[in-house]
This record gives sequence, C-alpha cells and structure tokens, in this order.
Amino acid sequence: MGTDHQENARVFKALCDPKRLAILEQLRSGEKCACVLLEPMDLTQSGLSYHMKILCDSGLVVSRQEGKWTHYRLSASGRERAVELLRTLTTPDAEQEGNCPKCGG
Repeated sequence: MGTDHQENARVFKALCDPKRLAILEQLRSGEKCACVLLEPMDLTQSGLSYHMKILCDSGLVVSRQEGKWTHYRLSASGRERAVELLRTLTTPDAEQEGNCPKCGG
C-alpha cells in the first residue's frame, strides 16, 4: 500500500468513529477549546487527545496552543481535500470503463 493510500486512509479513519463525528459537529460552530469539547462528551482528557490527534492527522482539524489549553477548528483546506478525495474515489474513470483486457467488457 503506497504512501498516498495511507494518507488518504487517515481522512476516512477520522470520519469512521461516532465520537469524532460528534467532535466535528461541535466544531462546526467555530473554534473550541479542548475543555469546551470535553463538556458534552463522555471522554477523559486523554480520550479527547487521542481523537483530536486522529482528526488533526487527517487534516480535517487544525489546532493552536494558548497557554495550557489547545484550541481546535475545522480546516477549510482539509475539508476541500476530503471532498475531492471522496469525489475522485467514487467517480468512474471513463477511460477505464469497458476496457477489461480479459473479457472486453
């Protein structure tokens, strides 16, 4: 499996967990401190850190440090990359359709 596939898999890994989807939903209203993200979640601080690392590694979320707290927000470029990735992976390559060398289909 190539590096591109590993990079792309990070996006889907970030989206395949209900807690991470709930975090993304919270971030839709703007930047949030980790302490604010913890309030409605059934997570420990280390559990939140685990999920935030996956979200940040995917590029969907970016973080900044302010004192002892980390603030998170959605990444516009990460969103565009994820949308384009999904579009690319689910759009047939017109030049490949009907070009099966074995059956001619």
